[in-house]
Amino acid sequence: MKKIVTGICILAILGVGVFAFVSLREEAPIEPIQPEIVKTERQIIGASVQGREIDSYTYGKGDTHLVFVGGIHGGYEWNSVLLAYTFIDYLEANPEVIPDNLRVSVIPSANPDGLYAVIGKEGRFAVADVPENGSIGLGRFNARDVDLNRNFDCKWQPESTWRENVVSAGSSPFSEPETQAIRDFVVEQNPDAVILWHSQANAVYPAECGGDILPATRDIMQAYAKAAGYQALESFDAYEVTGAADGWLATIGIPALTVELKTHETVEWEQNLAGIKALFEYYSQKAGAP
Repeated sequence: MKKIVTGICILAILGVGVFAFVSLREEAPIEPIQPEIVKTERQIIGASVQGREIDSYTYGKGDTHLVFVGGIHGGYEWNSVLLAYTFIDYLEANPEVIPDNLRVSVIPSANPDGLYAVIGKEGRFAVADVPENGSIGLGRFNARDVDLNRNFDCKWQPESTWRENVVSAGSSPFSEPETQAIRDFVVEQNPDAVILWHSQANAVYPAECGGDILPATRDIMQAYAKAAGYQALESFDAYEVTGAADGWLATIGIPALTVELKTHETVEWEQNLAGIKALFEYYSQKAGAP
């Protein structure tokens, strides 16, 4: 009889233990291991004359840093802003496309006041938001009527040209808060190359400021233009340009390109994605070279 009682007790104890074990498993389930989430690093790098934010979005952790800039001519070249946002969306969806040795920053709208003058909308926008007269010269300048791509420190003068027009280049190099934001970001980050998206010359131009073109600039010009199907032209000679952003970059030793889309209305995403990937490959191979 004593053995039977002892056995019943043992079974009861085991039963309680099993019940407790099952309960604990139900209360504290084992979490599956989640894949690492690649986070976007958004940084406000400055503000426009009218106080609109100028921001950058950075992806990747590599030592080689590439910077892409859209919209320096605001609403007049709104398609360069849409191209930059398309690139941002692509990187968000495909972070693995960035080689391990690269870090990529995108500044989608370098002239948000000029963009707002045409679009009438803050931040992101779609083609449907663009009015029919959105590419006839409106919104090219900032809110002080300065052509920002004449306000950088490369052969700067207070007045410059755009086609047959005389335009204001500001009171001094970097007199405008938008160009100061680009300058400060570049000086702080010291990128390995900068790509500036414009429209509508259908070509890729290398940065220079009255001197020789940097060898790396010539290399990336050929790589981008060939992959994207644009012309690779040694210089812009339609009219004299002073105070250009790419020229200033050349003076401080940073390879830079001006990529001109075909029209003021097309984004040409597939073409430019091919050019971007060509740059990725160029800098990956350069890092792997003995």
